Amino acid sequence: MNSFDSAFKRFIRQFWLLLILSLLCLSLLGMPKALASQSNIETQVSLGNNAGELKFFPSELEFQAGKQYKILLDNPSPVKHYFTAKDFADVSWTRKVQAGKVEVKGAIHELELKPGATAEWVLTPMKPGQYELHCSIKGHATAGMIGKITVAD
Repeated sequence: MNSFDSAFKRFIRQFWLLLILSLLCLSLLGMPKALASQSNIETQVSLGNNAGELKFFPSELEFQAGKQYKILLDNPSPVKHYFTAKDFADVSWTRKVQAGKVEVKGAIHELELKPGATAEWVLTPMKPGQYELHCSIKGHATAGMIGKITVAD
């Protein structure tokens, strides 16, 4: 085999490798766009209740990896609460969080809801697992304001 043949084979291998890597990158760049076009599965979560109970209603949430959800949050209680689920947020693609006339985009780890407030969080969980949910206000989690988020495959 002469040096031309070996250089040509090396060129062909590099060409195919570059082509495969390019296609992979393009498919990954298109993923958020594909996720954004999915319809939302709505899930309602109340942070506390009118009686002032320190609980999430429901306290156990179940999602499926790769599906887009709209979590509708409300705080009917007389005190503010936090919806804190950092590890869950880290493995989810957040499309938006909307409260009133404000839409927030980017990394979200915790949402504060004042009494009577509502918000919606549109996201797609990407990694299966079990994740902790709690209210990070001092004393609320120890009083029972905790929950579990499960993401199935």
